[in-house]
Amino acid sequence: MDRAQFDTWLRDAALLGEENGALVIGVRSDYAREMLQQRMYRTVSRVVSDVVGQQVELRFVVHAPKLPPTSDTDMPLFRLLAQQSGESAPAVPLHQKLIRPAKAELLDYDLNPRYTFDRFIAGGENQMVAAAAQAVAERPASAYNPFLIYGGVGLGKTHLLQAIAHAYRSRGLRAIYIPSEIFTNDLVDAIRNRTTALFRDKYRSADALLVDDIQFIAGKGSTQEEFFHTFNSLSSFNKQIVLASDRHPRELEALAARLRSRFEGGLIMDVLMPEFETRVAILRSWAVEKRLDLPITYCELIAMRVKDSVRQLEGVFNQLAAAVQINRQPLTPDLISAITAGGCRAQRSQITLERVLAVTAEHFGLTPDDLIGPKRASVINQARQIAMYLAREHTGASLPQIGDAFGGRKHSTVLHSCSKVAEDIDQDVTIRTIVKDIRSRLIKLSPEL
Repeated sequence: MDRAQFDTWLRDAALLGEENGALVIGVRSDYAREMLQQRMYRTVSRVVSDVVGQQVELRFVVHAPKLPPTSDTDMPLFRLLAQQSGESAPAVPLHQKLIRPAKAELLDYDLNPRYTFDRFIAGGENQMVAAAAQAVAERPASAYNPFLIYGGVGLGKTHLLQAIAHAYRSRGLRAIYIPSEIFTNDLVDAIRNRTTALFRDKYRSADALLVDDIQFIAGKGSTQEEFFHTFNSLSSFNKQIVLASDRHPRELEALAARLRSRFEGGLIMDVLMPEFETRVAILRSWAVEKRLDLPITYCELIAMRVKDSVRQLEGVFNQLAAAVQINRQPLTPDLISAITAGGCRAQRSQITLERVLAVTAEHFGLTPDDLIGPKRASVINQARQIAMYLAREHTGASLPQIGDAFGGRKHSTVLHSCSKVAEDIDQDVTIRTIVKDIRSRLIKLSPEL
């Protein structure tokens, strides 16, 4: 509520006690009591429940406070709680010290450390969008706001959004990067757990909000409604908003008109597939990073064959690097032709979550139920994390879908597991070998199309 509402109805309210499981709140007039009990009850109850950490019932009564207070029952809520805990007036607001269980479910989405401006290679076709993204990163809320990037799958939209987020966080700004799916899931959890106040505090208190795949909120009424108010709140406080979509906003017919209007009020730029020369430059940059001796003629051969997306280009490069550095295959034009022909794509598309669970469990001498269940023994935890990593890499399932398959775990747990295994693969030869063996068995067992 705004300050005027608070001053009018709640300024002198006090916690009088608890009766039959309800908190009794004293207010200064019959009019205030009736207004709070009949018109504003849901708002006040929701916020108090968030602070306390569980659902509470409130009852408002008329009470004339005594000054100065002579007993605990006359004290405002936070002062009473502080005294009961044996503290003097707290140095920081007491609500910051209270345990709020639902907060753990509202963690910010992790950023990929590889998605920075230094690693985004832009040819002439994408120089303008890269320059605009850097301007937004350098001057939040003053260059272009909102800033929306659109384009096909795998062209670098996520890379640019996370590069902007990296730049903000490096300067101490609170930048939230999320796929729109996570925004929707957080909203659903907040409604179910009655923690919408925490949800709104998380998103509306950010210095910058960056939402990927915004097209997926189209047609979702409650999500669009909440995002509309979040957008307005951030804009009114001059906070930066950055969005990515697979289409121009005017082509998102299921998106609310008022959201389309706001999106189109900022800078909209499209990301294009890199030209041949840019693709060659990207491949050479990756080869240097991976310490792979990839002659320019081979880079040109790959660039000529892979023209659909940068993500597909990266997939081909990673397969090539794995074949040479892990499987010790000689680097030849025939190897490049075999990989770029996509001979393994049909098999990968047949890998299911159930197969990943079964093969990973068998490798560790466990059962799928061990990976799904609550046990947290070291070997089970390691096997579970590797299975989540392989599921995300090979099945195309979303984070929530993987979490559901692994016993109803949260998307944040899946994301942490995938990030940890990816880091271990780079640093631990044993983990790298285990993942390689399980992956080979997955592909070998998958049926042909």
